[in-house]
Amino acid sequence: MTTTAVRETIPMHRPDASIPAVPVPMVVPDMVVAFGAGLANGPAEVERLGNKGARLVEMAALGIPVPPGFVIAAEAGRGLDGGNALPAGLLARIDDAIAALERRAGARFGDGGRPLLLSVRSGAAVSMPGMMDSILNLGLNDLTVAGLAATSGDARFAHDCYRRLVQSFGCVVMGVPGHRFEALLDEHKEEHGLQRDGDLTAEDWRILLPRFLRLVETRCGRPFPQDPAEQLRLAVAAVFRSWMNPRAVAFRALHCVPEDLGTAVTVQAMVFGNRGPESGTGVLFTRDPSSGAPGLCGEFLADAQGEDVVSGTCDPDPLSADQPNPDRSMERRLPAAYAELCAVAGQLERAFGDMQDIEFTVEGGRLFILQSRSGKRSSEAAVRIAVDMAEEGIISRDEAVRRVDPQALDELLRPTLTPEALDAAIATGLPASPGAATGRAAFTTQDAVRLARGGAPVILCRPETSPEDIHGMQAAVGIVTARGGFTSHAATVARGMGRPCVCGARALRIDAEEGVMRVGAVTIRTGDLLTIDGSNGAVVAGAAPLQRPEPDGVTARLLEWARECGVGLAAD
Repeated sequence: MTTTAVRETIPMHRPDASIPAVPVPMVVPDMVVAFGAGLANGPAEVERLGNKGARLVEMAALGIPVPPGFVIAAEAGRGLDGGNALPAGLLARIDDAIAALERRAGARFGDGGRPLLLSVRSGAAVSMPGMMDSILNLGLNDLTVAGLAATSGDARFAHDCYRRLVQSFGCVVMGVPGHRFEALLDEHKEEHGLQRDGDLTAEDWRILLPRFLRLVETRCGRPFPQDPAEQLRLAVAAVFRSWMNPRAVAFRALHCVPEDLGTAVTVQAMVFGNRGPESGTGVLFTRDPSSGAPGLCGEFLADAQGEDVVSGTCDPDPLSADQPNPDRSMERRLPAAYAELCAVAGQLERAFGDMQDIEFTVEGGRLFILQSRSGKRSSEAAVRIAVDMAEEGIISRDEAVRRVDPQALDELLRPTLTPEALDAAIATGLPASPGAATGRAAFTTQDAVRLARGGAPVILCRPETSPEDIHGMQAAVGIVTARGGFTSHAATVARGMGRPCVCGARALRIDAEEGVMRVGAVTIRTGDLLTIDGSNGAVVAGAAPLQRPEPDGVTARLLEWARECGVGLAAD
């Protein structure tokens, strides 16, 4: 491992004496790794750099178009003890890495003329979707927002990015409740007759920004930091600390993830999906994570940033023109970027030998890959993907058998609704995670936990889920949302938990405060019986009859390979 001597004085652009440095030994491990370093994506590096960081380092070395950046290793955050101070040696390495990043990007962090903006993201060795924190658009302030507006030629875009930073930084770093910002935004839209965030003009954001900044100062007793260097130090410390936030702790307990792993922190130059009609953002799987069928499966949002897709608050558009609403698809809007995305997706699947879950952004027609990891999948998909990849020569038959958890074969016999029950559906959404379940309706995490503790199976019904709903999702036997898509938080977490899930059932009107869900003339209240089928997207009032499927040909093929390998599987 390389080492770096610690300097006596460590400026990071504009140091702030209010954030003291912690004394460290004169020689420390080199805990900052630049993308493209070409490191093997082995277990040791994945543990140090997190799965996201290690993949970005390796993807850059493979020539995949990733925004330039670097990874701060997980061990750097293990001694913070809940504070904001970063060790002096680490600050020196971050300072060097920022200087190198500035040279690559042709912009300067904190510069008023051509500002470099950063994203600061979490990333552990084990995938924990949405459980830890990230901050985008770092480096904006009252001065640099003008520089961004001038260099981009788009004042609305610049002020939108600034309000996003104030909102996310205020929530993650300074502890301002997110709904406070949303209330200000909703109030402004109502006053001006606006429906969507995208309807707001540059002048609207100029009006809202001082309100956001005042909210931060009023709630925290100190202003939003205008110094980009201070923003970066505080953001890195906050992302390290997010390893111990309640939802992350609950997720690790549920999935038996070791507490001592910690999270790495990835720092990247920002790329902007919200830079006009030639830009956008999306999430895709290289194969269908519910069925395992080949072909890209995902969603795209034009003129948006990544959190707009995964939050479930927006209804995204399709990737392919073969899907519903083809004119809104990425393939029709951005054909060149879509073609490149298809090629890169295939390259990543072959390079890493598994179905990939990819986050991407298009800025001004140029494609960037933000993350690629092995995708969460249903039991049905796990079997088909393993068999198909073996038959395509990507993995061996032995590896295909090893990849399928024996319990997954048992889960393939999960019940589904009978044809007659499907005809009685009160609403239909996206089949996000297979299987059917009947339970008592709950519209808040608290009610889901309460009903489950009383011995009742629960269906958690939400407009959309967020990481704060992890306890309710854990307590439920099934999940249904009125908004969100195939790659939303609810869909991704439900698949990982093995819970049936229906997403984006738009006909549902869910009022969590009142404890009621309405669709047409039907009203479902807290505690009423509800049945969902995540294999076909159906929502049925009451308890509905279910049926169990027979194993299909793909499952039979895998069982035959298991016998040839001398491996026993649960369904064999």
